[in-house]
Amino acid sequence: MEGLFGETLPPTLLVLLLASLAVAFGFEFVNGFHDTANAVATVIYTKSLRPWTAVVWSGICNFCGVFFGGIAVAMGIVYLLPVELLISKSTGAGLAMVLALLLGAIIWNLGTWYFGLPASSSHTLIGAIVGVGLANSLLPGHRFGDGVNWSKVSETGLSLLISPLIGFLLAALLVLLLKWLVPDKRLYEKPDEHNPPPLWIRAILILTCTGVSFAHGSNDGQKGIGLVMLILTGIVPASFALDMSLNGQQMEGAQQALVHINSVAAQLAPAEAEALRSAVARVQGALNGHATLREIPREQRKDVRADIIKLDNTVKKILKATPPTLSASEADALKKDAATLKSLTDFAPLWVKIAIALSLGIGTMVGWKRIVVTIGEKIGKEHLTYAQGASAELVAMSSIGMASYLGLPVSTTHVLSSGVAGTMVAKGSGLQASTVIKIASAWILTLPASIGLSGSLFLLFTWLFV
Repeated sequence: MEGLFGETLPPTLLVLLLASLAVAFGFEFVNGFHDTANAVATVIYTKSLRPWTAVVWSGICNFCGVFFGGIAVAMGIVYLLPVELLISKSTGAGLAMVLALLLGAIIWNLGTWYFGLPASSSHTLIGAIVGVGLANSLLPGHRFGDGVNWSKVSETGLSLLISPLIGFLLAALLVLLLKWLVPDKRLYEKPDEHNPPPLWIRAILILTCTGVSFAHGSNDGQKGIGLVMLILTGIVPASFALDMSLNGQQMEGAQQALVHINSVAAQLAPAEAEALRSAVARVQGALNGHATLREIPREQRKDVRADIIKLDNTVKKILKATPPTLSASEADALKKDAATLKSLTDFAPLWVKIAIALSLGIGTMVGWKRIVVTIGEKIGKEHLTYAQGASAELVAMSSIGMASYLGLPVSTTHVLSSGVAGTMVAKGSGLQASTVIKIASAWILTLPASIGLSGSLFLLFTWLFV
């Protein structure tokens, strides 16, 4: 295992690491089959693709989405956690944190899947992270609520709240626009049981299924990458606390960024200036004299990572100061310098991307039918039509893809199911109240339930491991 994890681990630590990774991959597997319906329900119910063809194709596209989607969303999820947990030197604390949020999220996802409810894996995971943060603030020496990155939580919560409303409105408008532009009656009637849709609409439905699957992988799959990196940096920090693949030129760029960040201190109030200079000095002291990160002694690498995270946190506080102490151009330059420095800590090895991509892709091919039936048959009072399927998928594909580009975690489930609901209202089909109430209940309950589950598990695991 030295090649994969960068070092030879004691048997106990190796078992602990493998078990933790298995739970993380299990979460992504469950995420795959829980959210499959969002991509394949429309192509299945419009007879555009056979069920297993659609599911396998969706799994492949989910794999590609994870593999090529970057890590912006992954890091956005990671930094929802309290800074003190991210920089903790205790392996037990890190393990309690990761297992609590993973198991809490898996329990809720499996429960909603069992009852066929298209609940949000994004909501679940974010609730689990907040639960860990709140539970950590209950421990001795803390004040309740401290340590949770509330600004990041509110930003993420806003994206999760607005995205279903956007899905509902845009899908409804798109159906009305289609009806006005394309007067083909076949598009607005129940699909023929024995024949596929017209070729052009079938091509659109398959294309949007592909796009939603890829977007789901690039958004939800990144969350799994972030969780795996939390495990690796917590248990084997010597190999994963810093990006060992960076070359000398990139190290020089980080050093220059530190010089630029330090120069900003002259424009700050004395307390802010001292905090910034102190944070920069710690990082510079660790990097000076080393051409690459591999030259930094193994036992110091986690401390270097912690110092970079603290420095980044200090920069964020300066940028959020009211009134602002820097001009717009100076603030933008400071953000770029901080991002350059964070490239030393924010990364994911190729094997992590492949493992998460496989977990999500294979999960996509399992257990899909329960939620597909809810999306296709139980949201509206009438069967999903070609126009409705294409509209809902097109809106989901574009909005989720944009969110991934911006590094915002959104709910694939809620964007698409609300889009289907919007098309039903626009068509005048009406909604099945019982299903809508169940979906809304899952939406409302997901955050408090996952907060309670993960928070309770964190306190239990802290008692066991720390």
